Amino acid sequence: MSDSQTVSAAVAKLYNTYPFPPDPLLDEPPPGYNWRWNWLSAYSFCTGQKPQRQDIRILDAGCGTGVGTEYLVHLNPQANVVGIDLSPGALAMAKERCQRSGANRVEFHNLSLFDVEQLPGEFDLINCVGVLHHTHDPIRGIQALAKKLAPGGFFHIFVYGELGRWEIQLMQKAIALLQGDKRGDYRDGVQVGRQIFASLPENNRIVKYEKQRWSMENHMDEHFADMYVHPQEIDYNIETLFELIDASGLEFIGFSNPSFWQLERLLDKAPELIERSQGLSDRQRYRLIELLDPEVTHYEFFLGRPPAIKTDWSEDKALLAAIPERNPCMDGWPSRGIFNQDYQIVNLSQEEFEFLQACDAKSTVAEILASVQIELKVVRTLFKQRLILLTPG
Repeated sequence: MSDSQTVSAAVAKLYNTYPFPPDPLLDEPPPGYNWRWNWLSAYSFCTGQKPQRQDIRILDAGCGTGVGTEYLVHLNPQANVVGIDLSPGALAMAKERCQRSGANRVEFHNLSLFDVEQLPGEFDLINCVGVLHHTHDPIRGIQALAKKLAPGGFFHIFVYGELGRWEIQLMQKAIALLQGDKRGDYRDGVQVGRQIFASLPENNRIVKYEKQRWSMENHMDEHFADMYVHPQEIDYNIETLFELIDASGLEFIGFSNPSFWQLERLLDKAPELIERSQGLSDRQRYRLIELLDPEVTHYEFFLGRPPAIKTDWSEDKALLAAIPERNPCMDGWPSRGIFNQDYQIVNLSQEEFEFLQACDAKSTVAEILASVQIELKVVRTLFKQRLILLTPG
């Protein structure tokens, strides 16, 4: 077999042994939401406005046991969803998961990312979470998927970061050394890893990191195996990440946690350093941020294929003519204390609450402001907080 086939076979064996993610199967739609999997919210994040259509095609590339796939179906009621994975065992669980919860607008295929051209047509949204870094050739993988992205479509990606996973890398290498010729026996690898953690001193750096960051999920062997005995992993830093992105031929839209990538949160007490940073490129600022805050365990971001209409709503006339509606990824409504799409608490003023109440997806901002006493700048704040979607009037 080629190196690529050898790696793919080893990865498939891991996930046949430990299907991942191991989330329980439910007889109802999954709880909550991930806004990155909701077409309305994700499209608005990428373009500034609500999409014109919702009858789209979505690809979940490397769907595993279908946890993300199930959300993609339930959060996008007009979409057709396709899931692909190279593990038959994980796919069997994905099919059962979606059947049990009524996620019936989905089809599954036993395919690797490299064979995605076998699927007909293009996709408006491609979701690839925790997959590219487990392939033998991530650049080839991202290029294969990019070819299936429709014009105006978006590609949501999650890959590992090397700085925040340094202790994980050390444990991976330690387990591999102790396994010796048993490497590839994933049950043995989990047993060895458990023994190491049970034996190390409590003040050991690797033990402390595991307890602080991962112990809540790693009590399950599926999570432990995925983290510590995976046969293939490539971790990134900002420089190597953008080499991957550039190779895709797509446009970098932005990180889906933009607040983390604001230098002011780290150097706000040193305005002269903020001023110095103005001469840096965006990528250099991203690199500076991760060097100063090396807790980055992963990167999550959107790429896009032009053309994509982008609106910043800086002109009052355009904003007044826009039609607002409440973001579907918002918990606790109707209440003045709600969770936004990132599950952060937002306490609304009475005027903000009344404005959101009036967002019926029919009335324009100007029409609502005629009866709700609120300034236009507050409407912009609600939009910046991702509490409303806007459609050009």
